[in-house]
Amino acid sequence: MTSVVREQPLPGSPDLLAWLRGAVRDPSSLHARATDRLAYAHDASHFALTPRAVVTAADADEVGRLFAASAGSGVPLTFRSGGTSLSGQGGTDGILVDTRRHFRDIEVLDDGARVRIGPGATIRQVNARLQRFGRKLGPDPASEGACTVGGVVANNSSGMACGTVANSYATLDSVVLVLPSGTVVDTAAPDADERLRALEPALHAGLARLRDHVRGEPALRKHVEAQFSMKNTMGYGLNSLLDHTRPSDILAHLTVGSEGTLGFIASVVMRTVPVLAHARTGLLVFDDLAAATGALPALVGTGPATIELLDATSLRVGQADPQADELLRTLAVDNHAALLLEYQADSAAEADDLAGSARGVLDTLPLVGAGSLTSEPATRAGYWHIRKGLYAMVAGARPQGTTALLEDVVVPVPELLPTCVELTSMFDRHDYRDCVIFGHAKDGNIHFMLTERLGDGAPLDRFARFTDEMVELVLGHGGSLKAEHGTGRMMAPFVRRQYGDELYDVMREIKRLCDPRGLLNPGVVLTDEPEGHLQHLKSSPPVEDEVDRCVECGFCEPVCPSRDLTTTPRQRIVLRRETERARRDGDTALVEQLEREYAYDGIDTCAADGMCQTACPVLINTGDLVTRLRAEQAGTLASKGWTVAAKHWDATTRAAAAALSTATFLPDPVVTRANAVARRADDTLPLWSPELPAGGRRRDVPAAPTAPVAVLFSSCTGTMFGAATEGPGATAAFRTLCERAGVPVTTPSAMPSLCCGTPWKSKGMSRGYDEMSSRVLPALWEATRSGSLPVVGDASSCTEGLRLMIEKGPERYRSLRVVDAVAFVAEHVLPRLTVSDPVGPVALHPTCSATRLGVAGALRDVTAAVASSVTVPDEWGCCGFAGDRGLLHPELTESATARQAAELDRRGPFDAHVSCNRTCELGMTRATGRPYENVLELVERATRPA
Repeated sequence: MTSVVREQPLPGSPDLLAWLRGAVRDPSSLHARATDRLAYAHDASHFALTPRAVVTAADADEVGRLFAASAGSGVPLTFRSGGTSLSGQGGTDGILVDTRRHFRDIEVLDDGARVRIGPGATIRQVNARLQRFGRKLGPDPASEGACTVGGVVANNSSGMACGTVANSYATLDSVVLVLPSGTVVDTAAPDADERLRALEPALHAGLARLRDHVRGEPALRKHVEAQFSMKNTMGYGLNSLLDHTRPSDILAHLTVGSEGTLGFIASVVMRTVPVLAHARTGLLVFDDLAAATGALPALVGTGPATIELLDATSLRVGQADPQADELLRTLAVDNHAALLLEYQADSAAEADDLAGSARGVLDTLPLVGAGSLTSEPATRAGYWHIRKGLYAMVAGARPQGTTALLEDVVVPVPELLPTCVELTSMFDRHDYRDCVIFGHAKDGNIHFMLTERLGDGAPLDRFARFTDEMVELVLGHGGSLKAEHGTGRMMAPFVRRQYGDELYDVMREIKRLCDPRGLLNPGVVLTDEPEGHLQHLKSSPPVEDEVDRCVECGFCEPVCPSRDLTTTPRQRIVLRRETERARRDGDTALVEQLEREYAYDGIDTCAADGMCQTACPVLINTGDLVTRLRAEQAGTLASKGWTVAAKHWDATTRAAAAALSTATFLPDPVVTRANAVARRADDTLPLWSPELPAGGRRRDVPAAPTAPVAVLFSSCTGTMFGAATEGPGATAAFRTLCERAGVPVTTPSAMPSLCCGTPWKSKGMSRGYDEMSSRVLPALWEATRSGSLPVVGDASSCTEGLRLMIEKGPERYRSLRVVDAVAFVAEHVLPRLTVSDPVGPVALHPTCSATRLGVAGALRDVTAAVASSVTVPDEWGCCGFAGDRGLLHPELTESATARQAAELDRRGPFDAHVSCNRTCELGMTRATGRPYENVLELVERATRPA
């Protein structure tokens, strides 16, 4: 067999940007600033390469031109899709092409039996679209919220339940592939094979030749069959040469797991699997690993969907989880191990039958505790929270300046115990502490994590020795060095050792046939550098708490409203690291450039909405970091101004309302010209736009009822911004509903001068925040009769702000309880009312704060009570208005809402558009051109007495 030439060294290329400018249609999609290149240089792996340029490609044609630019300039090209990348396959020091912004299309086919997907759509987004059909994708990685279909297919990612029968390879229907030559191949076309033969004759003939060679050699065939009888993402998927005959079909399946080294997957059609909505779950604890792994054959025979292994360290970590059950919390962990077992079925009766059938086996196992199976949602969620949170809890607690390394290997199930035992011994021998072993025991696939200090000249002898021993251990037990995370840079030097020279040469020939110049993601999957896994390692200089805890996984990115405009939470954090690194290196010019560009990219356009924390495995709220930086940026004068505003908040809000009302009555050009002049002098002034309402009414304080059941804390946004379409506004609607239902509420006597503190917190104005807190908490204590009554916030962001103020305030106020008006109405008011005038279809925008508060379900229920149907866009996300961000940087709201606004336009019309926060309603009004109102206003109209 012939082998491909060695990977070419990175040549100099002064005209690279000229090549790239000629390839892209939109100049703004080409990013060459240091800020952009360094922001994209990081993923969840322990590798770091800084690209020379970053391009956000728009379509397959543009990718073809970028291939030509790469060839012309001689600079390698790498695709970034999911951006999570645990093995270093998403980084490059050449051209990085990000495919997440423009390749998110999802088209459901055959009533959900198949789905056509762009590589930039996340697994969660696709499954949300398939949910109404009772279907989902087969691959089920734990990172479904962040990993994209392109990344999942390119890595052949699997997950907890799909095994090898429902992974990307098994469920692939067809792909549209752009080859480095620029040829586009749609393998779904009836003449796909003929077109491939005509357009790429050498590739077509070469694949046929390799197919015949592997099939014709019994030893090779047997080796390939053995390798792919288990989960295996090491090297290229040579099983495609056995499973398929037509070169076009072989090519399609070779792209699965190819990690962007053979071509670009422009779209993919996947076959789906049914959603099994009923489950029975149990945590089975054993005295040791031997007992746990010894139980696997009998348990596998009972037909579980998944069996997850947790070693003793995993159990100790899990004990600190608030959702741990009593057995785990009270267990004196020694050498114990556990299996997390789950049975899934289409109906509750079927799930009960599966659990009942398994009972006979469970009763024979040497368990610690009863080993019961439960359908109770909270208990089941607790089990899975522990399992999925292991990486987070260990990685988040790692020593400062170290990197968390998560590896995954697979061995035949009978070899699982000796592999785990020897691996544990290796941890001790190499002095790696607090390592965990967990994973998919049913498949013989385990993950282990250790922490190591890498980069910046740190010695690598220990890491190198450990890796060599681990390779020998896994291969010695007949396993694969990668099961589902992809080969990447980490294991590329060991592919030959796993497969042998002849099959390795087959892989090299596949690479040469598809990518003759060797410019697609060099160093990944295949390499001739024996120490490639020890090069380009990432260092983590200490910076600050939020930065130091970050593992750079990118889970936060899909929920960030600025992700398509400037930076994501991950990028905000890594840029802080890169600035600190440049400072330590004495590169003052780079420090100045990064800090200058960070002011807008990292600080000004952050919504600080906290949604990143809802997706972060180590619970980082990057908004907290940004608010501190805003305070530093604003300086003393602004701090004093906001403190004065806190002392005179009633007058401040009424002044803002008056300004808006005045602007409403003046001709638009007069207002916009004056506003533009003022903004040029001070860009912290809000930007007025014609869709903004007039000012609202001052918050009043009605006479207190004799026996109130709650205290209303009305939002000051209702004073500053009038209601939509001349409605009553949230406060008046809430009061009317309570009166109508006979639910008396009272109001703090100082209400017009009070605020939840969010305006100060979001800007980092601590003195003003403390001033407001010192007014609000005593007022609430008095109004609630020392905490005996709940406080009801009539805007979700204010509800969240009040909860935080109480949490951060003096201990004596901690018993104050705050509930959101939507949840309060759902529980105490709506059951007492009659819907006399229901509305038709309603578009609902859940807010970030409602999501964080856990009231999004109540919001939907309240809306559904008065509407014929409720639509929450599949593309829903933070609107980016974020209090005043939408007034200061309207481009943030425009970017954040573009896709959900387009979806609502397709799925409409709607009789009403609602949300539960006034500023979010303004943002969505601006985005859609439809007036958004508070959901309580809709409920008030629908329940008026006939």
